[in-house]
Amino acid sequence: MKKLLMNNIARLLLVFFAFLSFTFLQAQQEQHNVHNMFNQLSYNPGFAGSVNGICATGLIRQQWVGFEGAPATYNINIHSPLSVVHGGIGASIYQDELGYQKEIGVKLMYAYRHDLGMGNLGVGVQVGFINGSVDFSQFEVGKNVRDGGDYIIEGKQEVSDMLLDFGLGVQYFVPEKFYVGISSTRLSEQESPDDLLAYKSRRHYYLNAGYMWALPGNPSFVLEPSILVKSDGTKTEYDLAGLLKYNNKFWGGVSFSANSTLQVKDPLAVLVGIAIKDVKIGYAYTVPTSQIGSGGSHEVMVGYCFKINFDKGRRSYKNTRFL
Repeated sequence: MKKLLMNNIARLLLVFFAFLSFTFLQAQQEQHNVHNMFNQLSYNPGFAGSVNGICATGLIRQQWVGFEGAPATYNINIHSPLSVVHGGIGASIYQDELGYQKEIGVKLMYAYRHDLGMGNLGVGVQVGFINGSVDFSQFEVGKNVRDGGDYIIEGKQEVSDMLLDFGLGVQYFVPEKFYVGISSTRLSEQESPDDLLAYKSRRHYYLNAGYMWALPGNPSFVLEPSILVKSDGTKTEYDLAGLLKYNNKFWGGVSFSANSTLQVKDPLAVLVGIAIKDVKIGYAYTVPTSQIGSGGSHEVMVGYCFKINFDKGRRSYKNTRFL
């Protein structure tokens, strides 16, 4: 009986949160994933064409395992250098789900790339669309007393709207040394005209950096700390991670997220991975901390890079470390 009550409470909270996220839009809208160091194209178009080959990355994240309507993210990225346009091109498709809320986005990117010092600079632009929707047919709502008993959203099915999405980004990296990037997405900040949906796309800002440090006693081991700072102008989050790689084939590490008041959001995520030739496979598990029990959060990342020698006569600057 107690378990049934807790499940009903959890379901009601998920429905309520899904409705609030569209009505008041106080939470960040962009996807959250632990493998952000392998998934930079999703938030920075300046990353396009930075890898020596045609590279694709797929990611699946399932949060709060065991709860119906729990958050889920699906993301596929692909990019490649292209000498004809003096840079690189890319594309990203994602789907975010939370309760009866769904957001689907498609992005196309171009980055102009230029050798600078010991590394390479990428300046990118991104254009695409975002489709936000809420399936009101799944809501079990009470009666609105003020309207004499009429249902608040009676007869409503799935309500959706499509908004344009623009982004800018800059990335600089020195192969096998470090990288740093700054970007912004949802620049247009468009708003849906549907009063019930009340969906507004909020501008997001990103700053990320990472460093590769080969251990002096054994250079086969490389320590790679990284940070991703993200903000929607209202809330700021910090994702900190540290990976230890062996021969660039095996890795393991930890990650955690904190908000602007340094309160830990995701207390600890454990990452493991393996690279087999041109394929990288990573898994991350986020330890649950909520009093309402869940199976934690699971995330799987798969990347494949088909290497091509695009510019035989030019100095090679492409980075093969990140997909």
